[in-house]
Amino acid sequence: MNKHLKVFCFLITTTLFTNNLHAQETFINNVNMAYLDKLVAIAKKNYPEVKVKQSQVNAAHSNYNATKFAWLDGLTASYIYSPQNLVNQAQPSIFKGYQLAITLSIGQLISNPSIISAARETYKVAQYQQAEYMLSLEAQVRKLYFTYLEAMTELRLRTGAVTDASSAVKQLKYAFQKGETTFQIYNEQLNSYYNQNSFMVQAELATWTAKTNLEELLGIKLEDVK
Repeated sequence: MNKHLKVFCFLITTTLFTNNLHAQETFINNVNMAYLDKLVAIAKKNYPEVKVKQSQVNAAHSNYNATKFAWLDGLTASYIYSPQNLVNQAQPSIFKGYQLAITLSIGQLISNPSIISAARETYKVAQYQQAEYMLSLEAQVRKLYFTYLEAMTELRLRTGAVTDASSAVKQLKYAFQKGETTFQIYNEQLNSYYNQNSFMVQAELATWTAKTNLEELLGIKLEDVK
């Protein structure tokens, strides 16, 4: 077997072994459900939109409680004072002193049940919207967590590929200097090394982007999650 063939066989064997090792990488084994549940709880506590939904529920509830006493708006109280020693010939009255008069708006009394019903339904809608948003937020956190794990797994793969390519370049450089391989084979491996570096940079960007997106929902850094 000539020396060029030996070098070629070495590269093929190394590449196949490396690819087989990297193919076994999976982010599923890194999923921590307890940690994920903690992230969901943190997002539900810190994300501003959660507080907006809660304020809307509180406002709707307060309005509903207020409508229960709306009939009092149609209630009017007044008083008349007739001195004991005053004789009114034009409008004689048998009552002396303070006289209390109370009037009630029938229209207000009749419309009040429908007002209460509408306020109650508005309160329910606010609660339903809050529940819907909580489910949506939880799904978003889980999705971004899985995306982050996937990105980190891809980054590990790309980092390993760069290490392998770098090692192969060093081997070929040594072989090329000794005249055991051609410049073409050495140059091809150099190009592969540069490509792997480019892929690793893209993987780094994807990892930081996924981390940033997840932390936006959490309101804190992942490093601060206890």
